[in-house]
Amino acid sequence: MTSYKELGLVNTTEMFKKAVAGGYAIPAFNFNTLEQMQAIVQAAVETKSPVIMQVSKGARNYANGTILRYMAQGAVEYAKELGCENPQIVLHLDHGDSFELCKDCIDNGFSSVMIDGSSLPYEDNIALTKKVVEYAHAHDVTVEAELGVLAGVEDEVASEVSHYTKPEEVIDFATRSGCDSLAISIGTSHGAYKFTPDQCTRDPKTGKLVPPPLAFDILHEIESKLPGFPIVLHGSSSVPQDEVDTINAHGGKLPDAVGIPEEQLREASKSAVCKINIDSDSRLAMTAAIRKHFDEKPGDFDPRQYLKPARENMKKMYIHKIVDVLGSNDKL
Repeated sequence: MTSYKELGLVNTTEMFKKAVAGGYAIPAFNFNTLEQMQAIVQAAVETKSPVIMQVSKGARNYANGTILRYMAQGAVEYAKELGCENPQIVLHLDHGDSFELCKDCIDNGFSSVMIDGSSLPYEDNIALTKKVVEYAHAHDVTVEAELGVLAGVEDEVASEVSHYTKPEEVIDFATRSGCDSLAISIGTSHGAYKFTPDQCTRDPKTGKLVPPPLAFDILHEIESKLPGFPIVLHGSSSVPQDEVDTINAHGGKLPDAVGIPEEQLREASKSAVCKINIDSDSRLAMTAAIRKHFDEKPGDFDPRQYLKPARENMKKMYIHKIVDVLGSNDKL
């Protein structure tokens, strides 16, 4: 067994306490590749921000769990090399779907895990979450649970419809499951197509889709029932239209891709929402830079030639999220 402490990682306990008290949110960026990891660490160090590096079940299958563990250890050492004496980096399992998967991640150096039993009946969700919590807490690992269902598709996580979190259930769920943070559903959605055109209006000047607002009334009711309890938003990429436009201008096909407006995420981050998940925006930034490079320099074939601008574009996006949206800069 490998403890995350041996790798120089931290869990989310103190990180979330400070974020809730300070009115900001910790960035939770998904990664699969070396370039994503480098960009995340560079952005976190330059902005002096704590950061959560997330790994989905699909990412573990793609990149290999052992390699990802050493990449996380490398991220800590890389941050120190870049001048951050005390980096605050979490390695988190995103959307764990079984006790066995969560246990394997804990045993292999993860400092935080999410058990997603949101598709199960209520009592089954509590029972599964509690089982994970008992094992995780024995190893000082923090646990995120989910109540409510997000629509959209990302990796193995998919649902055609969303079900908002019921505020009347949150006290019972958090108390009985023992979870350390709670992912809720208030209108965010997975993937780059978070809403159908029928769910949106169109800006008459630009023709771009305008998504429906988040259900802040539900968020505020949950906050009143669980004051100070760490709340998480999944599916919170903004799907930047400049990246979508770049992709489409260089051979891509992403019609009507739309995300969560950043001003709504800024508002959420000032509340008890202390962790905001961002994945699709990184994919879009990487893909936009690569498509543009191939279009403009079709003779290039060295991966470093197109992965370097991709890494730079992701880093720019991460810094923007940390500073302009989540407010986690200068918190180390």
